[in-house]
Amino acid sequence: MPDGGNLTVLDLVKKYVSLKTGIRHNTEVNYKFAINLIAKEEFGRRRIDKVKLSDAKEWLIKLQKDGRGYSTIRTVRGVVRPVFQMALEDDLIRRTPFEFQLATVVVNDSVTREAITRKQERKFLEFVKNDKHFRRYYDGIYILFHTGLRVSEFVGLTVADLDFENRKIQIDHQLQRSRDMEYIIEDTKTKSGTRLVPMTDDVYDCFQRILSKRKKPKKEPVNSGYTGFLYLDKNEMPMVALHWEKYFQHICEKYSKIYREQMPKVTPHVCRHTFCSNMAKSGMNPKTLQYIMGHSDISVTLNTYTHLGFEDVQGEMERVYGQ
Repeated sequence: MPDGGNLTVLDLVKKYVSLKTGIRHNTEVNYKFAINLIAKEEFGRRRIDKVKLSDAKEWLIKLQKDGRGYSTIRTVRGVVRPVFQMALEDDLIRRTPFEFQLATVVVNDSVTREAITRKQERKFLEFVKNDKHFRRYYDGIYILFHTGLRVSEFVGLTVADLDFENRKIQIDHQLQRSRDMEYIIEDTKTKSGTRLVPMTDDVYDCFQRILSKRKKPKKEPVNSGYTGFLYLDKNEMPMVALHWEKYFQHICEKYSKIYREQMPKVTPHVCRHTFCSNMAKSGMNPKTLQYIMGHSDISVTLNTYTHLGFEDVQGEMERVYGQ
């Protein structure tokens, strides 16, 4: 009869993580976060063979009552579930207590990152373009709105990734930065993330301006063989996602302060979602859009089409029946 080997939940999680090698930076961050959280919880000191289904549910409910968001709980549960599956396969427990739908236990209070309208996009870009401080980021922001690139892909771009002759962007890596300020080059999020994205005329012009304004550093930063990053910070190191997320935050705050009008929350990911939504509304073939976005699953792309409004559907029907 399984006795759990006297292992606690925390012991088991640490053992599971120790067996993971060659993992992505973001995955490693999630593992460390989960371990630190579980170490503070009474649940982490429970013997694994004593944890029942109701105990697992009660713990997740407690996390939410303690102020943990749905996405955080989902991340932790995403670590703990395979941990208990490993214990089951090792005959340490008779059944895993985490095989249930998360949404049936805790409330999904996460905020959906919606696309902004074309009018809002134009207003946002116009504000950036005319602002004395933020205009220096206009070309980069325009590119994010008109290519669908993930921000980690965008900050990882180098001069060598831009094929101006054939007007295409090579996406085959992304740039991350760890908490201890280590710069990390990783493969794209999925195999489908490796792709070629066409440059429109406007995007072509933006890249040309970025390169023409780019100051040559005393020493070009090199990371895993990649050099010639498009944007460098004041320390002449590549800008990362956090830089751009802060720029977007400050732009929204400044806009709202000046015009006393609340600008919808715009982030680099909202740019990506907006691009996807705009392409869907324009009637782009879903498989084509899936390729451009680098989605590994067509259902992720198709979910964008479910965000279309009545006017979009009405226009499409008129187009079809008017043929």
